[in-house]
Amino acid sequence: MRAAETLVALLRSPERSAMLAPETWTEVVCVARAETLLGTLAHRLDGPSVPVAVQRALDGARAEAAEVRRTALWEAHRVARALAPLGKTVILLKGSAFVAAGLAAGQGRGIGDCDILLPRASLDQAEQLLLAAGWDWLKSDPYDDLYYRRWMHELPPLVHGERDRMVDVHHTILPLTARPRPDAAAMIADAVPLEGGLAVLCHTDMLVHAAAHLFADGDLSGGLRNLWDIHALVEEGGTQGLEDRARHHGLSAAMGRAMRLSHALYGTDVPEPWRHLTPLDRLYRRRMMARNGWGRERRPLTRLGFYIRSHLIRMPLPLLARHLWIKWRKRRAAAASE
Repeated sequence: MRAAETLVALLRSPERSAMLAPETWTEVVCVARAETLLGTLAHRLDGPSVPVAVQRALDGARAEAAEVRRTALWEAHRVARALAPLGKTVILLKGSAFVAAGLAAGQGRGIGDCDILLPRASLDQAEQLLLAAGWDWLKSDPYDDLYYRRWMHELPPLVHGERDRMVDVHHTILPLTARPRPDAAAMIADAVPLEGGLAVLCHTDMLVHAAAHLFADGDLSGGLRNLWDIHALVEEGGTQGLEDRARHHGLSAAMGRAMRLSHALYGTDVPEPWRHLTPLDRLYRRRMMARNGWGRERRPLTRLGFYIRSHLIRMPLPLLARHLWIKWRKRRAAAASE
């Protein structure tokens, strides 16, 4: 069994760990680290017996995940404090939301940026408040700045000058140039409040956002981790009302594919219509499993195809061609000046 498949099997059934050879463990740990799933694997294997060297790696991953969780929550509250004058609840997204809400999806999960959702009408004031509180622009290029503000679903990323922590301020969950147009106002209206001026999306919207992030806004890098988020959310909260909510946001196709692949890989308990892979689903699964025993990506043609797809689904072809042309000219000019 290949390393990525073994990792998936262990996440699905931790008791299989007793059957692994030492050399297989090395590959599994490499792939889990590359997919940012080592903390999750460590949580799943907290009990079953594993080799001593592997146990040390898992113990380190658990300790790191606990520190990441603490830091992410602290940062989320710093963001909420900075944005308090807005008078708006700060809605956490992705990993920060999972840990703040105490969800199973947050157990052992790696967390990078602090992703938040605010009404679009509040972005100008939010931007000024964050700048005044010590965040600054990560991207200083005028074209990149314009690209984010005109076409993207978020402000240009901001990084704190002292803590080196990034915040991504979203006003919706997909680029404005993408075909699906999720109802961000409904997501904000139905968010679940937490303490400290924070909130998270409701359960069905969390799932819709996870599916959109995985299948409608990228090249499937880190796909196994993102699919595990979906599995954990479904196992904890079910799928009631999910089909209707996905349809409302224009993301039925992405949600269906997420459910089918989550069931196929992780054994997620989903309704019968979502239990059978399509031929196209199998290509997505091939992309998601494209790592070798060193954790390096393989299947270059498959990855290239999904990389091209990730650009095509983000914007119409004429706009994409213009964008790539401008980026190419800028890189060429920068190279010539060196």
